[in-house]
Amino acid sequence: MKIAIGNDHAGTDYKLAVLGLLKSMKIEVINHGTDTTDSVDYPDFVHPVAKDVEDGTVDLGIIICGSGNGASITANKHQKVRSALCWTKEIVELARQHNDANILSLPARFISLPQALEMVKTFLETDFEGGRHERRVEKIPC
Repeated sequence: MKIAIGNDHAGTDYKLAVLGLLKSMKIEVINHGTDTTDSVDYPDFVHPVAKDVEDGTVDLGIIICGSGNGASITANKHQKVRSALCWTKEIVELARQHNDANILSLPARFISLPQALEMVKTFLETDFEGGRHERRVEKIPC
């Protein structure tokens, strides 16, 4: 499995922890995020993740900003991207099972670090159910 990750200044600490988790799981990662807490513009770090997902360079993406909203909105501008802003592992599970989410957007200022890591594990371990959900997912693109 190959993952692209991107973050702004609000998500740096979370990104570093997620990178540690992914490394322990022997998952290849493309890091598009900032490694500092200096203020940056999240689209500069999210668009490369979304492009990697869109063109199939990676299997999934993870994006992290303060609220998760700006990052998710940005990612969802790309065709073939279904970014889900999640704040519990249960929502992550449903986003994968029912929506075939291929990017997880984490709100660093609103979830704990242990919660974020649990959510990443859930994202990676949950499969799309297909069936009735597949028909709905196929209707998403404009």
